[in-house]
Amino acid sequence: MNAATKPEPDESPQLAVPAESVDLNARELYLNRELSLLAFQRRVLEEAEDETNPLLDRVKFLAILGSNIDEFFMVRVSGLLEQVEAGIVEVGADGMGPPAQLVTIRREVKKLLADAHKCLSESLLPALQAAGIQILDYPALSEAQLALVNTYFAESMFPVLTPLAFDPGRPFPFISNLSLNLAVLIRDSKGVEHFARVKVPDSLPPFISLRAKKKSLKRHRPQETEEFVWIEQVIAANLSSLFHGMEIIEAHAFHVTRDADIEIQELEAEDLLETIEESIRQRRFGRVIRMEVGDDMPEHILEILMSNLEIDSSQVYRVKGPLSLSRLMQLFSVERPDLKETPFQPAIPRALTDSEDEDIFALMRRQNILLHHPFDSFQPVVDFIAKAARDPKVLAIKMVLYRIGRNSPILEALLDALENGKQVAVLVELKARFDEESNIEWARALEKQGVHVVYGLVGLKTHCKVTMVVRRGDDGAIRRYLHLATGNYNVVTARLYTDIGMLTCDEELGADVTDLFNYLTGYSAKRNYAKLLVSPVNLRERFESLVQREIDHQIQGKRGHLILKMNALVDHTIIRLLYQASQAGVQIDLLVRGICCLRPGVPGVSDNIKVTSVIGRFLEHSRVYYFRNGGDEEIYLGSADMMPRNLDRRVEVIFPLEDPEMIQHVKDQILATYLADNVKAREMKSDGTYVKKSPAHGSNPVNVQSVLIERAKSGSRGGA
Repeated sequence: MNAATKPEPDESPQLAVPAESVDLNARELYLNRELSLLAFQRRVLEEAEDETNPLLDRVKFLAILGSNIDEFFMVRVSGLLEQVEAGIVEVGADGMGPPAQLVTIRREVKKLLADAHKCLSESLLPALQAAGIQILDYPALSEAQLALVNTYFAESMFPVLTPLAFDPGRPFPFISNLSLNLAVLIRDSKGVEHFARVKVPDSLPPFISLRAKKKSLKRHRPQETEEFVWIEQVIAANLSSLFHGMEIIEAHAFHVTRDADIEIQELEAEDLLETIEESIRQRRFGRVIRMEVGDDMPEHILEILMSNLEIDSSQVYRVKGPLSLSRLMQLFSVERPDLKETPFQPAIPRALTDSEDEDIFALMRRQNILLHHPFDSFQPVVDFIAKAARDPKVLAIKMVLYRIGRNSPILEALLDALENGKQVAVLVELKARFDEESNIEWARALEKQGVHVVYGLVGLKTHCKVTMVVRRGDDGAIRRYLHLATGNYNVVTARLYTDIGMLTCDEELGADVTDLFNYLTGYSAKRNYAKLLVSPVNLRERFESLVQREIDHQIQGKRGHLILKMNALVDHTIIRLLYQASQAGVQIDLLVRGICCLRPGVPGVSDNIKVTSVIGRFLEHSRVYYFRNGGDEEIYLGSADMMPRNLDRRVEVIFPLEDPEMIQHVKDQILATYLADNVKAREMKSDGTYVKKSPAHGSNPVNVQSVLIERAKSGSRGGA
């Protein structure tokens, strides 16, 4: 029997820990990583349910939820299943082993999906219809609509459909990862029943617009009704054209999720690039982890699928409604600005606008420049690299690239730099999950032009965000100009994710970054960086010492305070140290977007810890670490979350802010506003649940991302 089919355990035990003599390793003090990730998905769903959000943005959140759940199964659940099959009984800090996690995950996912489909059917679809966007079922189409759809089927769909039979002479067809398919039962002229599979083509949109072609060429007016029909319904209604002379008995949709976590045996790989290319090709053939089917799929069809896909009932999820919620993202592209968040133009910080005639390099020599995206434009970063590519005094450009995206102006600037005689060295992280193929494409393009391309270190994923420009000044001196950041060099996500970066010419940071690149591209074993915290070299040790210093300040009678903003808090050692800090009386404010395995508010353990999660218009991605330090405040920014993988198995960089004005700005204008949010913030309770904050009686609502947009518009953001 598959471990996931075992009886479901009771809910997590209630925590009752005495304040004195607490064992900080007790499993009751730690939340399960996977369940915490699902709790984050619940918060995403809440944004889809929130009627104060624009309607199409609510649809977008539901599509994001669907995509997130797909990835959760492809990576996290697949790993747990492998552990079960390998007989691994190791448990995490929370005490849950892989079998128990799989059972609990199934229960939570079923609840989550049921609520998601309820949100779609009972809230979003009626609201869309009222707003003039309607998703119709095929049987409800008018004669004119049927004629339009059937013409589209004959001209655009029929040629790309490939029915695949399953019989003794033809094996069960391969079902690719994340594909939507129809399981079709047909009967021939002799009365014999046959099974066939028809894949819904990925190349076609999930919805077919019912707007006549001549009208679709006109600009859509909000008052016009936009009508759609699901593509799988159209295919199912026209199956007779694929199976001539056959009786169509029934057809049912199913959606498959496969194991997509790539494992690279780097020590045995002579060519990492080719090894990862092969791994990408193999990803679509990974074992089936989950299958979604309609709640009306009969058992005899389900048995055929389960038997041939080699899964059991614990891996089947029955859904009442359309399969693969991620496909709803097409609706977000409907041209209805009245149903979306108001677009805004990212600002240029005053430090740059006040010095338009000043050379960027001269400006960086004079002062550090802080950029807070997407409120501040990412264009200054692109311009910095493009300027370096053209400047005859620039000798070299070195960058670490993790996720750059396609058609990147960064890539164009690097190629321009090479053409202009600069030395260009780029570290490309090929193991950036689900971006491997894109990274390989432009890595090969860079290599083809003569760029020095390095593919990272054996056994480590390079995740830091660093650029260094080496330039000879008018005085003949060599200076290093840096961009250090929390986010990727991706112009698209820079408008969607919150990240912070700094342009600087600091000499000590420049020396550290030089040593970092020597570590990444050569054989440097340097461990004593002057200012940078670098994992897996010194980041864990230095970070722990900073928290311990705060404990020492508190013990000495100074007020200890930590504000730590990150994507995830998982590391057992860091959590235990934060518990110790809380016990010492240090005030700890944690802004954790996603996974948080720490329990706040536990008497005698975490009384002084508050955990807040903000889910809003932009994906919270910046990592900011504030230490009061007895009044001599310090702030660090960087790429690392507090997870074992970031601290021990990745190359990460955290860098300090040293300008007093910058520190004050980040603390008082950014972190304080996040902590004041009472619209998009949720506060975590000690049982792991989250409660949405709301404005107290008589107080004003504070939506941190909206506040930061308005500050950027008004120019009050300024610039350190």
